[in-house]
Amino acid sequence: MPSLSFQANEGNMELIFEDLISSFIETNIGISKHFLSLELANNLKQNLLVLHENNLLIAAGTGNADKLSYNTAVRSDAIYWLDKSHNNPFENEFLLQIEDFIKYLNMSCYAGITAYEFHYSYFEIGSFFLKHLDQFKNNSSRKYSLISYLNNDWQTQDGGELLIHQSPNNQMISPTQGKTVLFKSNELFHEVLVTNKTRMSVTGWLKGNG
Repeated sequence: MPSLSFQANEGNMELIFEDLISSFIETNIGISKHFLSLELANNLKQNLLVLHENNLLIAAGTGNADKLSYNTAVRSDAIYWLDKSHNNPFENEFLLQIEDFIKYLNMSCYAGITAYEFHYSYFEIGSFFLKHLDQFKNNSSRKYSLISYLNNDWQTQDGGELLIHQSPNNQMISPTQGKTVLFKSNELFHEVLVTNKTRMSVTGWLKGNG
């Protein structure tokens, strides 16, 4: 499991973290438009495109361990897991920022997060992910879902919105570059609507004791 070390000492990062947490507390869906810097978002996107060009992405499945299954009628994106052992500077910069955010979240909200996991997600034109929860039936370690988008110049006609099913009003979130979304993994059903343009993100989970 990745270790956690607090490095976000600059006030601007704390303000960004607080923006994400405050909107989560208010509506159960945290949204920050600037969680990722423009430079980091661009670097992650270019790295993902290189991985795709080199056929290093794998089909995304549902479930975990021996219950993992693949059904393109349910989910049709491709993924690549981030890991510090890749020694990729952009992946590592992102993961260090996640560690900083976890430290801040634990200090300010006593969230009890001890680990994380993240992957790139690449949706070809026509891809989607049907309505689901992010927590496994046989493992409750995923506490928060966190998605950072890597799509510049996204337009309404491009589709691919994150639709979060929440009473009394569902939330439709456009996957625009730099925007990050945070919500409880075991509470909110959500789906990715059909995308009319290549759609990219870094998607993952903040984990605690299951």
